[in-house]
Parts: sequence; C-alpha cells; structure tokens
Amino acid sequence: MASILVTGGTGLIGKHLCDLLLKKGHKVFILSRNSSNKPNIFKWDIENNYIDENAIKNTDYIIHLAGAGIADKRWTPKRKKLLIDSRVSSANLLYTKVKVLNPNLKGFIAASGIGFYGAITTNKIFTENDSAGNDFLSTICTHWENASLQFNALNIRTVILRTGVVLTKKSGALEKIVKPIKFGFGAALGTGKQYMPWIHIDDLCEMYVQAIENPELKGIYNVVAPEYCTNKILTKEIAEVLNKPLFLPNIPALILKIILGKLSNILLEGSRVSSNKIVETGFEFKFYTLKIALKNLLKN
Repeated sequence: MASILVTGGTGLIGKHLCDLLLKKGHKVFILSRNSSNKPNIFKWDIENNYIDENAIKNTDYIIHLAGAGIADKRWTPKRKKLLIDSRVSSANLLYTKVKVLNPNLKGFIAASGIGFYGAITTNKIFTENDSAGNDFLSTICTHWENASLQFNALNIRTVILRTGVVLTKKSGALEKIVKPIKFGFGAALGTGKQYMPWIHIDDLCEMYVQAIENPELKGIYNVVAPEYCTNKILTKEIAEVLNKPLFLPNIPALILKIILGKLSNILLEGSRVSSNKIVETGFEFKFYTLKIALKNLLKN
C-alpha cells in the first residue's frame, strides 16, 4: 500500500484513477485549488507558489494530471499561455517543494500527450524515440515533459505517459462524437483518413497503477491501444454499435477551421502511434480493439 498524491484528481481521468487506486488498497490524496475539510484533500495555489506542505511530506508517489483542457476552447493567445502554464508551472511548483522538503518520494508519474509528435497525417508510426513535432500541440507537450523530467535530477523515478484520445462513458471526446450519431447526424471529419490513437479509460488508469507498482518502469511510454483507427473507422464503428445509420457526407475541413481556428488541427490531422514499448513491460490491454472498447462503453 502506498500514499499517492494526485493533481487533477477531480477531473474526468483523475476521478476514475483515484477510485481505482483506492480499490487497489492505496491511500489517495488530492491537491485542490479550493479549501476543504476533507482529510485527503490539500490546498495548492499555483499562481502564488503555494502547496500545503503536509501534502508532500508523507507522500510515496505523485501522479501529475493537472492541466487546462486542450480542446475546451479556441486557441487564443491567452488560452495558449494558459495551456502551457497550467502544466509547466504546476510541475515546477511540485519540483521546487519536493526539492526543499526532501521527502522519501519513490516516483513521479506525469501525463503528457501523443500531440508531442505533432498534429500531422503521415504513414509513419511514431515511437517514443521520435523527435517532437513543430506545431503548438507538440510545443505544449515538450514543455510539459521537460518540467516533469526535472525529477530525474533528484534521483526520483520518473514516468511520463503520452496519452491518446481517452474513451469514456460520460463526457470527453467519445460523448461528443456519439451525440450526433444517435440523432442521425454523424459524419467523419475532413477526409476521415486521419488516425485517432485512442485508449479506453480503464486501460489508461491501469497503466498508471502499473507505473506505481512496477519499479522497473521509468521514462516515456505511449499510452494508446494497439489497434490503429482512422476518424472514418471510429465514426462507422460507433454507428454500428449503436445500430444507427450513417449517410451524411464528411464534414468539410474548412467549416471546422472557421468554427475552431487552429484548434481544428487536432481533429483533422493524426498519425499512428506505437504501443509496443508499454506492451514489452508486460502490460496487457483489456480493450485492445475499438469494437471491444465501444461495446463496453456504449452498451453497458
């Protein structure tokens, strides 16, 4: 049993992960921007460089999920700054406090995204050894990971999970795709040929558990299901699982660009990403095909 401090613990993935960690018998503590009387919730204030020191002192592991939603709003200059700062400043604050307090921290496990490789459509299959892309999404991920990798300098085992599109029952990307299909208005986006590396939330959370419980894990891992999938295939398989017709033409890329601006790139572009490295650690996917994942999420 370990004491685990989670940032972003009240978010979509964080809640699911905290529940799983508790079921596994671990003690879970959460950093929150709001004060609370609950004994497992500690306050932090990134802008004012504050963390309740009690959150750090008795912690075995830190799981860092905090960060503003990439696809929540248009990428205005102000939003771009927030997307980077919410990830980098929070990691820097954790690093500073850990360095000063010198707890017996056994591991720092942080989120990142497959956006590291850039929002591009290509025949290449990206692995963890590939360089970063050259767009804004890759810039976010590069700064994000560099902030997390500081913990290596403290001889703390550091794991970074580059995550694909997380499929969940409620909220998140899947719900946004499913809604129009339910009402007969579903359609692929742009060419529909862009790949969408995905991961079922249960498999994602199990990977975080493995990162805690397996001391051999360190470094960077792609967290995506082994099966490759395009936007067109995803849309078609959702319709099949829901037993809904899919007859509308693809939504033109120009319309998405007008509505979303540069944010549309994450919907219109995408490449294949390899999960071989995490598989070689012994991890077994429960939801290794899109069909199995969708039936679990949409039928139950």
